[in-house]
Amino acid sequence: MPRQFDINTILRENIKRIKPYSSARDEFTGEANVFLDANENPIGSVGGTKNNRYPDPYQRELKVAISNIKGIAPEHIFLGNGSDEAIDLLFKSFCRPGVDAAIQISPSYGMYKVSADVNEVTIHEISLDENYQPNADALINHGFENVKILFLCSPNNPTGNLLDRTILYQLLDNFNGMVVIDEAYIDFSNTTSWITELENYPNLVVLQTLSKAWGLANLRVGMLFASTELINVLNKIKLPYNISGLAQDYALNALSNLAEKDAMVAEIKLQRTFLLQELKTVPCVLHSYPTDANFVLVKTTDPDAIYNYLTDNKIVVRNRNRIHLCEGSLRLTIGTKEENVALLKALNEFHS
Repeated sequence: MPRQFDINTILRENIKRIKPYSSARDEFTGEANVFLDANENPIGSVGGTKNNRYPDPYQRELKVAISNIKGIAPEHIFLGNGSDEAIDLLFKSFCRPGVDAAIQISPSYGMYKVSADVNEVTIHEISLDENYQPNADALINHGFENVKILFLCSPNNPTGNLLDRTILYQLLDNFNGMVVIDEAYIDFSNTTSWITELENYPNLVVLQTLSKAWGLANLRVGMLFASTELINVLNKIKLPYNISGLAQDYALNALSNLAEKDAMVAEIKLQRTFLLQELKTVPCVLHSYPTDANFVLVKTTDPDAIYNYLTDNKIVVRNRNRIHLCEGSLRLTIGTKEENVALLKALNEFHS
């Protein structure tokens, strides 16, 4: 039975009342030969390109393409300038500056806290356990005041593991606020996306991206899936043209090549298996944590020294030594076969 939850009970009052900006492309969406409504340059673009017209502010064609792939109606999709824009808009929708709060698991993606700080929202961090899993009781019975949002990342960054599905169901059933599940790395796992549960949980928000598996990090296209009520709110408060026409066109072209994306994901997973196996023989690597992402967290003998040695050899990894529960660890993105071999060679040379 679907959970009973009305997002209007936690939406900010000013967001409910706000009158959205109406762009020229909002007021007319049909076909015409002469456009004199948006104060655009009618002659063309400097350099001879055709970029003189404003893009579709709601990315309708792109949402239909995503809908066909994800199996979810376009009205449940919001597209942002990266997932970071979607995160920022969630704070703006639900959290009054200086009054309301959010919760995130720790360790996790650092942008939740940055966005909270920018919006003057307190964010409480509740530690994962020794297996990098959430404590459902601590998250539900947190004891903090005015908490509106819970951020969960699965597969989690920087730990790489999927969060236990049973625990996440507990949170969706009992957390008194919006539950955001960030699935930026979902394509590299073998699990079912939480977008399949949107009809059952009006308090559920799912984040995904075209940056990772699709290889489109340069475009900055993030996806948010939620109830139509929340999508309408986000469309009301976003910047009018938050995704450029160029980004929409490139993304549309990429989405028509699903087989190419699947082949890249398969190759990355193959290289992940290779790297994990080879890391077992590297003396300075003490442990590689299980991963469902396109990276692996490894515990090392001397993370700072190893990091510096790798950068001296023009290999850049992420030093997570000072992150809660990641002490002694480096985060290694899965590279090409040649990049992974170079990394392994440098790690072995460090030891010798």
